[in-house]
Amino acid sequence: MPIYEYRCAACGAHQEHLQKMSDAALTTCPQCGAQAYSKQLSAAGFQLKGSGWYATDFKGGHQTPPAPPCQTGDSAGCAACPAAN
Repeated sequence: MPIYEYRCAACGAHQEHLQKMSDAALTTCPQCGAQAYSKQLSAAGFQLKGSGWYATDFKGGHQTPPAPPCQTGDSAGCAACPAAN
């Protein structure tokens, strides 16, 4: 469940509330009881850093694994060997 920040325009009270996304926004200030309590915009609680899971795991789709190294040591007799192609 997300944490939402609220602020009262009447008394200036500031609090965080744990709510479901489907819950209605709170309107009554728990400090003064005024109907001036509103949800605030705030930064997300996480950051994506580095290359990211999307770019490294899902963006390119399925890629074929590289061919195993030649087992015989003779590149001419191995169809998977890059030197034979």
